[in-house]
Amino acid sequence: MKLLIDFFPIILFFVAFKAWGIYVATGVAIVATIAQIAYIHFKHGKVEPMQWLSLGVIVLFGGATLLAQSETFIKWKPTVLYWLMGGALLVGQLLFRKNFIQSLMGAQIELPAPVWLKLNWAWTGFFSAMGVLNLWVAYNFDTDTWVNFKLFGGMGLMLAFVVAQALYLSRQMKEDGTTAKDAQP
Repeated sequence: MKLLIDFFPIILFFVAFKAWGIYVATGVAIVATIAQIAYIHFKHGKVEPMQWLSLGVIVLFGGATLLAQSETFIKWKPTVLYWLMGGALLVGQLLFRKNFIQSLMGAQIELPAPVWLKLNWAWTGFFSAMGVLNLWVAYNFDTDTWVNFKLFGGMGLMLAFVVAQALYLSRQMKEDGTTAKDAQP
């Protein structure tokens, strides 16, 4: 159910785009994201900062798309969001010496500091690359291809990255949940 809530706005954006075009889809994405945040707030009582950020970015870039009647703004939205997330990880690590990936996942999994650092850099690089890839698709293909990439390509690459990370982490852990390094004498 959580996965459906997370992808609710993008799925509705995709369906609305196929039926009515980019401008209706943009309006639908804005409304769907507002509804998503409202649901999360009333269901769980707390909305994560990244969810608020996502809402702000869709309202800003979606609103600019609708006001200017230019699809360029909505095409930049994923890149801005990816770069903000990657930038937050980078700034957290370099300026504040805080590993936000460890902060998010540390309660679920115990890993040595070098592994957490690798994960942080991997996510930073992934978000940076996804931002560039989104712009490449947006400027080198038609809007229909970009929308398909946004849904299927973006989600597919995210899934592949998460699976690759899970495989990497599985090599770092033993069955009892301790890290592979902990098991060595």
